[in-house]
Amino acid sequence: MTAHAGKERGDRPRAALGARPPLRAAFAALAATLLALAIAALVFAPPAQSQGDGSARYTGVASCAGSTCHGRMEGDGTVVRQDELMRWQEPSTPGGAHSRAWAVLNNNRSQFIARNLGIGDPAKAQMCLGCHSTAGASRAVLAEDGVGCESCHGPAGGWLASHYAGVGTNADPDAEMRQKHLANLSAGLKKLEDPVVRAGVCVDCHFGSAADGQFVTHRIMAAGHPRIAFELDLFSSLQAHHQEDADYGWRKFGAPGRRTDHVQMWAVGQAAAIERSLALFQTRRGTEGIFPEFYFLDCHSCHRRIFDQAKPVRTGIDNPGRNLPEGMPPYNDENLIMLAAAARMAAPALADQLAARTAAFHKAMATDRASAVQAAAALAQTVAALKRAFASRSFSGADAFQMVDAIAAKATSERYTDYAGSQQAVMGVDTLLGAMVSSGRVTVGAAAGIRGDIDRAYAAVKDPNAYRPAEFQASFGSAVRAIGALR
Repeated sequence: MTAHAGKERGDRPRAALGARPPLRAAFAALAATLLALAIAALVFAPPAQSQGDGSARYTGVASCAGSTCHGRMEGDGTVVRQDELMRWQEPSTPGGAHSRAWAVLNNNRSQFIARNLGIGDPAKAQMCLGCHSTAGASRAVLAEDGVGCESCHGPAGGWLASHYAGVGTNADPDAEMRQKHLANLSAGLKKLEDPVVRAGVCVDCHFGSAADGQFVTHRIMAAGHPRIAFELDLFSSLQAHHQEDADYGWRKFGAPGRRTDHVQMWAVGQAAAIERSLALFQTRRGTEGIFPEFYFLDCHSCHRRIFDQAKPVRTGIDNPGRNLPEGMPPYNDENLIMLAAAARMAAPALADQLAARTAAFHKAMATDRASAVQAAAALAQTVAALKRAFASRSFSGADAFQMVDAIAAKATSERYTDYAGSQQAVMGVDTLLGAMVSSGRVTVGAAAGIRGDIDRAYAAVKDPNAYRPAEFQASFGSAVRAIGALR
């Protein structure tokens, strides 16, 4: 076992994640806002493989805060850092966003949103508490704690005692630690090392779930709430309060050399996001009165300047992935674009089916609601199959290079005609660069050397109102070429 988790770090190097200080100015504000203000979406079905809460008992953040547990001021524990609570409470970085989730409900912006919606005090409204606090589902914990440990790790009443009990009572403490972890999973601890489980947990609030108060409609966004965007591996990195060392490998995977597969995490996350979106679209949430629920549609297809003059000015550009008549708002396909790239590289047997069903879905959107729902159900079957395919295979550093190539390929990059898809492309490339460093294919220094290219690509999608497809494709292409030179 590792002598000092705070000394021997086998975790993902920060420089690999763009030497994010914190995530560089180009994207830090956006990421922090999305993390802190997530209210998400109401979905038809619970996440696959996610472990439900049932009647389990929540114990609150304080139950994790002892100095012999996760409440130390320094990360010098012998197995885990033990300063996880302090990292969770960081006052200004994305890493502390979950602890600030309830507090932001008291600021001027949240009060403004609440007044527009007519919901009273947002710090007490279920519409907001559903994602801004662990207490949102009427759990017996303090709302002021925001999104606490148990929102992600599961209600601790059934496994807390076993969790903090020590190991070393037999001749093989590593095996003992592994067995204890497996027992805790059976008692309600969520298996967050499994990308499917983690995706199911995260998209509950960062994309949508069946719980009350977990759906950011277009009406809520019109009132002032930020647009929902999420990328599983990048956001996981921003919220990581642990280190991946030999102890982590033993406990989570049963082998000291095992680590999180970041390429797999990214690919599964893309599939999980569109799976949720399609499931929700098929329910009553797909409409709002006589209108479609605009949450599902490409924002820029409507939010453009209007010109009324003799010489016409076209404000949009053709997207080869959307076979829709001019003037019809398309489905927001940011995750479908990424999924198409991942399928070409990692599951080619399903790639053609995904392309065909994506085209059929876009076409059905121009027919009627019943046709669109039927096409969404067929597309969702392919997406679920892709998620299973990604979850069942491992990815290497070489795969990360191939995935970047797939994201940047002409057939894919031509579809970056709105900032949502482009934003996903930048986050994906950032994640894949980190995976290259984690696997030893690229050095930390080499990754840091192309940080400027990544930052310029982030800057191109920072402001939706300033998004220019051609300019983005140029800056993004520069970043991809710089990564390719490291191969």
